[in-house]
Amino acid sequence: MKDEIQQERIRAVQRFLNNEKPESICASLGRSKAWLYKWVERHIADDNSWSESQSKRPLRVTSRTPKEIEEIVKMVRLNLYNRDLFCGAQAILWEIEELEIRPLPSLRTINRILSRNDLTHRRTGRYEAKGTPYPKLPSLFPNQTHQADFVGPCYLKGPIRFYGLNAVDIATARCGLYTAPSKSGQSILAGFWDIWKRLGMPVNIQVDNAKSFFGSPTHPRGMGPLIRLCLHYGVEPWFIPMSEPWRNGVIEKFNDHYQQKFLGKVIMTTQNDLATGALEFEQRHNSSYRYSKLGGKTPLKALAAVKIKLRFPKQEEAPHHRLKKPEIGRYHIVRLIRSNMKLDIFGELFPVAPELAHEYVVATIDVKEQKIKLFWDKTQVDEFNYKLR
Repeated sequence: MKDEIQQERIRAVQRFLNNEKPESICASLGRSKAWLYKWVERHIADDNSWSESQSKRPLRVTSRTPKEIEEIVKMVRLNLYNRDLFCGAQAILWEIEELEIRPLPSLRTINRILSRNDLTHRRTGRYEAKGTPYPKLPSLFPNQTHQADFVGPCYLKGPIRFYGLNAVDIATARCGLYTAPSKSGQSILAGFWDIWKRLGMPVNIQVDNAKSFFGSPTHPRGMGPLIRLCLHYGVEPWFIPMSEPWRNGVIEKFNDHYQQKFLGKVIMTTQNDLATGALEFEQRHNSSYRYSKLGGKTPLKALAAVKIKLRFPKQEEAPHHRLKKPEIGRYHIVRLIRSNMKLDIFGELFPVAPELAHEYVVATIDVKEQKIKLFWDKTQVDEFNYKLR
């Protein structure tokens, strides 16, 4: 059944064909002559579909993205997705630029194409520090700062238990992976040594307060295997505040990626499969993943763009546990001073001034001087004797 608007059109045209004056028709309907003549012209005697409303959409949209470009965007996105690489609009644009395809679509165009074809995926925002100033380490050049962490225990079929030791160079986003059977002292030495042979040795390495990194809580001044390794080879360890894993946000985010894209997808049944797979994942990440903070470059291209000489271990084999106590060097503990006005150094408490309450401080342990030097906003505010054992 035709709606009232169609019926009105039909009756108006019929009255016109019956020689009724246009002025009379338009006056009775409250319509203009242009409206009447429009429907008279569309009238077809043996087909009443002429009275139906037609789309006002133009037959040709001149600003519509060419079909070829839309297909390229979809193919590039699929290729990135299948390779477990970042596949958002920015990553797609960088890939198309590499292919030298013209015309180059804008980010907005790519996002529209992804949305039209239901190829969008959720992005998570970055953590933004708020409130109390935090003594963040610099990362202006390659190997100025690494973040490192253990993942695990994890299990292969069998079961085979292992831990993943992961490190990331903050400046270039290069990663280094090592799989260890345990968190023993020798695994710590072997793991970092193996990673350093590929990434190079950092100036600073930032870790959490796991016992495997700092040593034993029973002997907090004993300097664990990581501290000894670093100080013997000119690297300064930094320990983030307790219960604040987001301070190691880069490695924490990488660990999630490592578990989802490597452990969750690669089938491995033996230690050899695991070691080979970890190295392949490391190489694929460093050569293929593109990062916004690197201007769309991969980690290896970001490294190649910087003229800097990296420092590598001089010997092939890792040092053996237990390393002798270093005689020089520094390591740093970052802490938030609570309302009790106590500085916690791996379970050992030191009193501090009331004005430091609810502020972040850096406790630098100078091995040669056997002292803790306390810094607040880069100014030394206190000092404690600290005989290392």
